[in-house]
Amino acid sequence: MTDLKLDDFLPYRLSIASNAVSDAIASTYRALFGLRIPEWRLIAVIAETSGMTPQALTHATRMDKVTVSRAAAALAKRALIERRPNPDDQRSHSLSLTPAGRALYEQVAPKALEMEARLFGGLSADEQKQFRDLIGRIEAAAADLEA
Repeated sequence: MTDLKLDDFLPYRLSIASNAVSDAIASTYRALFGLRIPEWRLIAVIAETSGMTPQALTHATRMDKVTVSRAAAALAKRALIERRPNPDDQRSHSLSLTPAGRALYEQVAPKALEMEARLFGGLSADEQKQFRDLIGRIEAAAADLEA
């Protein structure tokens, strides 16, 4: 029998660390901007493009369709995103930021970078680069497991 100890099990530790970071960020975004984490993720991803379909957002954010749909509906209700016909596929639509959504992104992005600096301030630049590289390798390995 294998002796599994959760505190030594890296997938568990990664999940716990991810949840702790998300919880800390979520409370800040909710208090300052009235955003939940899925809503902020959609805004941030859409801000880097000229618009994305809900299916592309599901893939890019690794969130399920229901979470993306609910976040998009909440953002549309606040007039932060708009839906436009998708010229490549008439059965879907493209989501893009409204001017109000872009303005909110411009307020939130500096706060996100500040929080990142606080979270990773105890690591040197080399350690941060190494951590990013390791995260990329873990993501690739997880994709291989799914395949």
